[in-house]
Amino acid sequence: MTRLVGIFGYPLSHSLSPAIQQAAFDYHKIDALYQAWPTPPEVLAFEVAKLRGKQYLGANVTIPHKLEVMQLLDSIDKMAMDIGAVNTIVNENGTLVGHNTDAYGFIKSLKEGSGIDPNGKRALLLGAGGAARAAAYALAQEGVAHITIANRTLYRAVSLGDEIRPILSDVVAISADGPDLLDAAASADIIVNSTSMGMRHSEAEGQSLLHSKQIPASAAVYDMVYNPSVTPLLSEARQAGATVVGGLSMLIHQGAAAFHKWTGKEAPIDIMMAAGEKALSHMASD
Repeated sequence: MTRLVGIFGYPLSHSLSPAIQQAAFDYHKIDALYQAWPTPPEVLAFEVAKLRGKQYLGANVTIPHKLEVMQLLDSIDKMAMDIGAVNTIVNENGTLVGHNTDAYGFIKSLKEGSGIDPNGKRALLLGAGGAARAAAYALAQEGVAHITIANRTLYRAVSLGDEIRPILSDVVAISADGPDLLDAAASADIIVNSTSMGMRHSEAEGQSLLHSKQIPASAAVYDMVYNPSVTPLLSEARQAGATVVGGLSMLIHQGAAAFHKWTGKEAPIDIMMAAGEKALSHMASD
């Protein structure tokens, strides 16, 4: 029986996960098919329920479902519960268990890509959704001294700040559209974009919340967006002389952790990275 795995999100035209995960299944000669499952919010519950079937190993979850999917699962592990977002579902004999591999993928790729140790640093986090929750949690666990959360909907930034404050007291929430953003960027050691700003095929394609003159040359700028590989924010950061890290590495590392949870096997990182780069190149030429 061919096992099925996929990714829930809407829209999904940008996703590299099918190419990356299929490469891992093929490498290990596992009879499994990884598919993209574009899922509007109104049918999420129906689609998630299918995962209880014996044919399904589980799923990944992306924008906009990482928070809402939690209420549809039977149990959620401690890290995902602490973060308040799920990006990986495992079918354990008909029981659906939620996990979060984003925090692990984010920190591992940040350290590898920038060479920076987050401990004692000041971070600016753009966005307050599911991916931002994972980044804020991971940065707090790594011992950053301060996080500013900037979001266009201020109450969501305030809410995330309140949730992080038990593990990091120095958290500030601001509007991404206000003047405080420039001050926060000027004093940041680490700048992280967790929004879809700059994503290819999105309404914000070609846009950046910050420009080169607003980015310190000493900062590490991390963009979770991986399509295009050099986003508008990363382009601005390069002009500023800052260290830049793209989102593909995070996708690979969080995907590798998810693969291990589904199969119990170590993911072939190099194989997955090559598949991701190839698929991204094809997208860029479309």
